[in-house]
Amino acid sequence: MKKNSMSNKHKQGGKLSGIRRADPEFERERAKYDYPLPSREYILQVLAEQGVPVALERLCALLDVQPQELVDFGRRLGAMARDAQLLQNRRGDWLIPGKADLIRGRVEGHRDGFGFLVPDEGGADLFLAEKEMAKVLHGDRAIARVVGIDRKGRPEGKIVEVTERANSRVVGRVHQEHGVWFVVAENKRISQDILLAPPAKKSLKPANGQVVVVEIVEQPSKQSQPIGRIVEILGNYADPGMEIEIALRKHDLPFEFSKAVQAETKKLPDEVRKSDWKGREDLTQLPLVTIDGETAKDFDDAVYCARQGKGYRLVVAIADVSHYVSPGSALDKEAYDRGNSVYFPRRVIPMLPEKLSNGLCSLNPNVERLCMVCDMQLAGTGDIKRYRFYPAVMWSHARLTYTEVAAALYDKDAQARGKLGPLLPHLENLDALFRVLVKARQKRGAIDFETVETRMVFDDHGKIERIEPYERNDAHRLIEECMLAANVCASDFLKEREHPALYRIHEGPTPEKLVKLRDFLGTFGLSLGGGEEPHAKDYAKLIEKIQGRPDKQLLQTVMLRSLRQAIYSPDNVGHFGLAYESYTHFTSPIRRYPDLMIHRSIKSALAARRYEPGDWSDIGLHCSATERRADEATRDVEAWLKGYYMQDRIGEAFAGSISAVVPFGIFVALDDVFVEGLVHVSELGADYFHFDEAAHAMVGERTGRRFRLSDRVRVQLMRVDLEQNKIDFRLVPEAAKPPPAGVTNGGEAVRQRVPSRR
Repeated sequence: MKKNSMSNKHKQGGKLSGIRRADPEFERERAKYDYPLPSREYILQVLAEQGVPVALERLCALLDVQPQELVDFGRRLGAMARDAQLLQNRRGDWLIPGKADLIRGRVEGHRDGFGFLVPDEGGADLFLAEKEMAKVLHGDRAIARVVGIDRKGRPEGKIVEVTERANSRVVGRVHQEHGVWFVVAENKRISQDILLAPPAKKSLKPANGQVVVVEIVEQPSKQSQPIGRIVEILGNYADPGMEIEIALRKHDLPFEFSKAVQAETKKLPDEVRKSDWKGREDLTQLPLVTIDGETAKDFDDAVYCARQGKGYRLVVAIADVSHYVSPGSALDKEAYDRGNSVYFPRRVIPMLPEKLSNGLCSLNPNVERLCMVCDMQLAGTGDIKRYRFYPAVMWSHARLTYTEVAAALYDKDAQARGKLGPLLPHLENLDALFRVLVKARQKRGAIDFETVETRMVFDDHGKIERIEPYERNDAHRLIEECMLAANVCASDFLKEREHPALYRIHEGPTPEKLVKLRDFLGTFGLSLGGGEEPHAKDYAKLIEKIQGRPDKQLLQTVMLRSLRQAIYSPDNVGHFGLAYESYTHFTSPIRRYPDLMIHRSIKSALAARRYEPGDWSDIGLHCSATERRADEATRDVEAWLKGYYMQDRIGEAFAGSISAVVPFGIFVALDDVFVEGLVHVSELGADYFHFDEAAHAMVGERTGRRFRLSDRVRVQLMRVDLEQNKIDFRLVPEAAKPPPAGVTNGGEAVRQRVPSRR
């Protein structure tokens, strides 16, 4: 209801009564509307006072709602119902869900047909039987009632009302049975088949087995299955690149720029203009260079280092995306929706159009580029003594790779050193500073878990030819330390000026996880220092202590899993893993929206203004969610590619190590091919095996045989299911003997991981 919309009605209805003026939010509502309706808070208050469901007529009387207000009042009640603040019972009476022992939450489906309602207010999940899940799809929001306890002792729920539908479009494969056409969703958490309505266009008639996108025209209910209409035919399941096309739609990743974004992008210049120099320092003569991977196309950062007495001057120049992407513009809204660039094998979904990401903003060599600079003075100990932020114009003097920098600095390759020419002394200064920063990192107590990174090598058809380990050399670590230093300065700058910001926070272990970790370590005669609130330094000391042990990988993995996931938040609680009291992301605004926001915040603070984009908490939640979405999508694609790669190797035997232990079996990571698959509990041997969560092991009831995290095993590939992204192994009997008592074989549990700059 807009301001003044009730003016004439107000004239008809006279002055507002004392009942209406008793609204605790009356002044707020009156500021918005000439003739304010009862606020949401007032409606909830009155219903709570009644203590029973209230009919609409009675509610109107209690709130003194006049006949001419009924339409608008009904809209307000409807909006509150959509937000799960109110509920109508079968009689049409209004009630507060919490008063009826009703629970609102989000539905999580399971591939086997059942599901759970995850309560908004926390507490135990409600088990939803297949019959209840027939009314909803994964991701829907609903209100449910507890109706009992299932056979596993879980509270069981019955759906009372679906408040929000999460799926408007679904990607899946078309099937035909007995003349009935339907789609099986690619997201296996959606277990219902989607019946197909006749297509709107003749061209949208797929062949059996093809991958399509359907628009849900009728959501599931107690009486009927979901019905969809095909809006796009993607092609055959095994077509090159299909795994990415599926992942984009399955995870609702924006991948096409709107016409408004394209129009704004077209208006941008192709190069830096003279007018852009205003208010900027000239760094074009400073020999800044970029150091990235061989395949990189978007260059966020450039570095330079010089000795200053016993200390150093470190200059980190970051692409000034905020100069071209204004708050509230179509480009900005699109960047926010995407949250980050997504890096699939052989394809990138950029946060910004390529004209910006690979062109105008990218710090390409031998061209003028706008940048935001963190200019730091560091002591010989690595401590940052002073820093300064300022906008500048730079000129990248070289586009270098990690490989050639490592060859020059660490392999002392004469050809590589000669190629660098006059840049070599600056890089040697960078390396000297890097050594100092590593020592400071160790002193600070930052956690540094050892991991094995891999990369996929593809053939001409876009399928994996081989998977090989990817060595992170000291050139990677050098750049990482420079970026960490700049990020710390950005955080400190905004914190000192009390300017709101999105911090990159990483909390320590929860009390529950800490207890489990200490109990587990105790079985090995080890302990974690720090009492009830350990610090990163305590973890680092323990990691150092276990070096050289055969069970190092097991211990390190369990320690890593005790920690929480890093997220974005305006509440600065520090970064546990890096051992920083304050940390934020500043160095990658081309590919991360939080970094772009930090740039705007710094610029605003420099100008004695405040950047106010909206609710910082909501923005932090959104950016954390888009990050997780990207991770899930890339994992899906990698899993499918690995499955496709392995399907021709069924029957082969492989050596590997146990990478995870779950109630239904063990996951094994293969040594040489870097692929992970499941040995189901039924394949572990002639025994009843039980999951020991505390010990991260499967234990045989009769034999006492144990399969523990990181144990060495030999397995045979039995099955590859591309539709469900499953790889199944069985143990090779003669190689699956239990280790001697008290001995755990070491091993490396490897995971595909995209190198990042924290």
